[in-house]
Amino acid sequence: MCASGPEEPDTVFSSAFVRRRTSLSLNGLSVTVSKGHGIASGKTRDPRFPEGTLALQIPLFKKLGLSLESYFRGTLNLDLGRHSFCLKEPTYCFAEVEWSPIMPPENFSFYACRLRWKDLHAEALVYWPHPSTKPEFHQASNVLEILAPELRGISCGDRLDLEAEPRIMVFE
Repeated sequence: MCASGPEEPDTVFSSAFVRRRTSLSLNGLSVTVSKGHGIASGKTRDPRFPEGTLALQIPLFKKLGLSLESYFRGTLNLDLGRHSFCLKEPTYCFAEVEWSPIMPPENFSFYACRLRWKDLHAEALVYWPHPSTKPEFHQASNVLEILAPELRGISCGDRLDLEAEPRIMVFE
């Protein structure tokens, strides 16, 4: 059930769905910024979402109790390389969000995390449209989409550290 966490709280997301066996609980996993679809931000011109999907979703999330006004209106895609992740306790979870008249309702979870890049430390959120309700634009199994304040100067290929409390998310 969405209120208590993801449908499978002990599921590891890697190249396949498998049950979690061990947890390294790496705090400060080094990850690489990777190119995303550009749909969330509107950088990729999709006539269905001329300003991006987040432009339509952010006002709805605010009504549901999650303000994203201080975050960049796009996702930062982080490639975990050979690591996988286990999403555990969401910070926010919203079921059946009707954010577009042309897309079916989706379930969304958000997981608190922190980013460290150069001398910058930023509070951020893993943006997790549940794959079971997301009709398009799926991510690779080792990529997390992150909502964060704008990180001026960051680009694809840059390395940064992703941190999360083990009760929220673990890396394997």
